Amino acid sequence: MLPADLASPPWSWNVVADFQQMWSFPFMVNAFRAGTIVAVVAAAVGWFVVMRRQTFAAHTVSAVAFPGAAGAVLLGAGAVYGYFTLCIATALVIAAVRGLGDREESALTGTAQAFLLACGYLFIALYKGLLEGPQTILFGTFLGITDGQVTLLLCVGAAVLAMLALIGRPLLFASVDPQVAAAHGVPVRALSVVFLVLLGAATAEASQITGTLLVFALMVIPAATAQTLTARPAASLALAVLLGVTATWAGLAAAYYSPYPLGFFVTSFAFAGYVIALGTRALRGLRTPFALTVPTEEAA
Repeated sequence: MLPADLASPPWSWNVVADFQQMWSFPFMVNAFRAGTIVAVVAAAVGWFVVMRRQTFAAHTVSAVAFPGAAGAVLLGAGAVYGYFTLCIATALVIAAVRGLGDREESALTGTAQAFLLACGYLFIALYKGLLEGPQTILFGTFLGITDGQVTLLLCVGAAVLAMLALIGRPLLFASVDPQVAAAHGVPVRALSVVFLVLLGAATAEASQITGTLLVFALMVIPAATAQTLTARPAASLALAVLLGVTATWAGLAAAYYSPYPLGFFVTSFAFAGYVIALGTRALRGLRTPFALTVPTEEAA
């Protein structure tokens, strides 16, 4: 049963009072803490995903989060461990097969993805627990987030952001022009592997809030919106984080006062921001292609 079905008052349009009322419940405090951590990490990693045109890789990693979580629940472990285990393992596999050629890589990735999804549905069929379990895994939830889960998300998120900050400038150089970056001594291949692992960890985090089917709500949409509005890397990255947090907070508030899935609201708010950004760009006549300032050889 969702909080909207209980004795919670309806939305009063007094934003301060409404948030105070929501935050009077410990589970909602944990939901906002976890959602903020996930939004920041997903937006930061997603910015590079959009820049590197690796949305298919992100989709594959998010898809296998479903069998990972379902398999972990079937084995009696927490879904969170399944998310992280299979997402990171899949990211390593994608890194290993890169370089085989676009055709072979796409065929192998798609085949493995289909098989793992089938395994996920088998795990759900074998599991005799609550019937709403598959819906929670696929579409996300804000219920039942514990202090321990928030701590785990914070530790993983801090590690991902720290590593991203460490490799950010050379990764940006390699994303814009990998050939030139390699010619200047940037370890393009190694950066790609490290980034895919970070992508796996960020996807595992986001899946716990949006569900495995709607990870793009936080992984891609805020980054795409930000890159539509500005071509400056620092401003674009900061805007992506702000948009991700805003969509998450708005989604949590809407889900608290309704019986509908959290992932739907987060996705809807993020998508609305993207549509507005496209409209704003069209009205302003900003039809120039996205361009970045490539780091200098010394900076790389």
